[in-house]
Amino acid sequence: MWCVVGCSVGDFGTILFFQLTKIPFPILGIMTLAILNGLITSIILETVILISQNFNLKSALKTAFGMSFISMLSMEIAMNLTDYFLTGGAMITWWVVPIMLTVGFLTPWPYNYWRLKKFGIACH
Repeated sequence: MWCVVGCSVGDFGTILFFQLTKIPFPILGIMTLAILNGLITSIILETVILISQNFNLKSALKTAFGMSFISMLSMEIAMNLTDYFLTGGAMITWWVVPIMLTVGFLTPWPYNYWRLKKFGIACH
């Protein structure tokens, strides 16, 4: 859940910035920036959470990058594709946000499930 929150902050923030400022920029460029910013904010949030659980900065960053980067990337791409197909891209509206969040949350489940099984880890 923290991953989708972290990704969404950067993703939605970037799209909303361009939407509100009306800066002329290609939709693909906005969506690429949104993905990058979503990845960055997710890693920052996960690092802060891990530091609050007594990790040192180096270990927290390594864990944040290693535990879910593929999940974050798939989540970001799925959220932006959902936005693109439903609104034409780079458009935050009240009705598309819950759909984007749901798609983003569900997309990495198969990969995460496979990793948990592969390494014999339980998530609870």
